[in-house]
Amino acid sequence: MKNDVLLLRISAIYAFVGAFLGSHMAGAGGYAFRPIHAHILVVGWLSLFAFSMYYRLYQVPKNSKLAFLHVWSAILGSLGLTVGMWFYNMKPFGIDPTFAMVFYIAGGSVLLISFALFVVMTFKYSKQKQ
Repeated sequence: MKNDVLLLRISAIYAFVGAFLGSHMAGAGGYAFRPIHAHILVVGWLSLFAFSMYYRLYQVPKNSKLAFLHVWSAILGSLGLTVGMWFYNMKPFGIDPTFAMVFYIAGGSVLLISFALFVVMTFKYSKQKQ
């Protein structure tokens, strides 16, 4: 599957989950999920969608290892950050607090690496498709 399509589809899933959480909070009148909801929408939906548009608009070689690392670190990092945030803040299933914190930090660190790789990508591959 092409990078732009993969990122677009995953961003659509994040958009649905974020909107669902927002509607749940509004209906329940409780806003405990507010930081998780915000990160799902910004990191999951908005960032992955923006990355998708980059791959759609710019010429990135199909076999680029840099692009592979960027795409998968974005996907895994956004999932790790948001799930880790849920573990850390909501403490579901009696999850060990140390595990929750490490999961949260690891997810955020992978996402940060993804953003650094994206910076490199934009300087390396800045020629638009025709």
